Amino acid sequence: MRRLFFTLLLVCLAFAVVNGQTDSVVADTTITDSADTSPPRGLVHLIKVEGAIHSVVTQSLKRAIKRADDANADALIIELDTPGGLLESTHDITKAILNSPVPVVVYVAPDGARAGSAGVFITMAAHVAAMAPSTNIGAATPVGMGDSPTATDTTEAAQSDAEAMRRKVTNDAIANVRAMAEKHNRNPDWAEKAVREAASITASRALELGVIEYIAVDLDDLLEQMDGMIVKVEGHEIILNTMNAHVEEFEPTWRENFLNTLANPNLAYILMMIGFYGLIFELYNPGAIIPGVVGVICLVLAFFALQTLPISWAGLLLIVLAIVMFVLEVYVTSFGFLTFGGVVSLIMGSVLLIDTDVPALQVSWGVIIPTVLVTVLFFVFALTLGIKAQGRKVATGNEGIVGEHGTAVADLNPRGKVKIGAEYWKAEAEGDPIKEGDEIVVTAADRLIVKVKRVS
Repeated sequence: MRRLFFTLLLVCLAFAVVNGQTDSVVADTTITDSADTSPPRGLVHLIKVEGAIHSVVTQSLKRAIKRADDANADALIIELDTPGGLLESTHDITKAILNSPVPVVVYVAPDGARAGSAGVFITMAAHVAAMAPSTNIGAATPVGMGDSPTATDTTEAAQSDAEAMRRKVTNDAIANVRAMAEKHNRNPDWAEKAVREAASITASRALELGVIEYIAVDLDDLLEQMDGMIVKVEGHEIILNTMNAHVEEFEPTWRENFLNTLANPNLAYILMMIGFYGLIFELYNPGAIIPGVVGVICLVLAFFALQTLPISWAGLLLIVLAIVMFVLEVYVTSFGFLTFGGVVSLIMGSVLLIDTDVPALQVSWGVIIPTVLVTVLFFVFALTLGIKAQGRKVATGNEGIVGEHGTAVADLNPRGKVKIGAEYWKAEAEGDPIKEGDEIVVTAADRLIVKVKRVS
């Protein structure tokens, strides 16, 4: 009994000791946590923009701003590397940044990146502007806005109108970029120079001239430098909390990735030409199905992609005209003039298809020349040979014997045998009976019996 008592007593004491140690640990932990007065980590969203600026980029940036606002992020960083883009898309982006409820930071990076043309406007619109060491910014003169007369419209009036339009677009861009630079206490004179004279400077020079606030070697360096900076957002001053902030990268949707891929002018152009090839091949070979289906899909994707680009209807019509000329060449003896006209029309249409002077948004010559050569070969050789083959007389089967001449080897009254070439056929006379030795011609064929008539 005593042993049982002492055993229970020891168990109770052990439980008390263990429970006491646990409470002590919890108490110590609670004290330690209450003593930790460090500020909570901030939240920063990141979106990477690389390549030409167009409507798809605009949609992604607007969605990134909304998502950062919904997540109560301390800032949205746009890692930028662009040669420029469409003026309308650029205007939509700068407007979204200026009215953003979340501080927007434009960081021209990584090393070797640039903020060209449209990139200048986007950088000037940001609440904070930064660049990696080996980057540059500038050359923001508006181009590709219909500010030059066509090759055939070189009259003095046309030149005057073009110059007036050029001044109008340039002055509007200058006023816009100066207003954004002044709003964020940056150098408005250099901003104007970047538009008027296409000036371009390095990151170190940009910092020296007050075009940007920071030069950062990487994202962590940028977060550390701008921590505690006061920015004005929607009329309210906000202190940035970016030291050791958690960075969450914005991932575009599959639709945005798909549209961004299609927005490549070279891909859109190739899809359009493949679509034309497929439809024409289907028209000349009814029932092939696959070329027609592929052609329709490619054309739908091509025209969908062209919605995001400044398409020129004159360029598109020239391409269609070129294809019409190639098709006519198959049927009309033009001694090569239609082919030559088609080549010229296709080249001009390809060059004019995208109505902009921004190189990144134009169809490259490396795509145009091979496409023209393939198109010429397709129509002049492949399609021509195919159509001529369709027009040839059938040389095999029952159809191939129709029209052939031979000799009756027995009387046909109405049936008998005839010799056609080196072959003997059962034959049936049409009309008058045929005598042995008469020359006959085949008028029809029904399996192994041919119908013939005497050659008069």
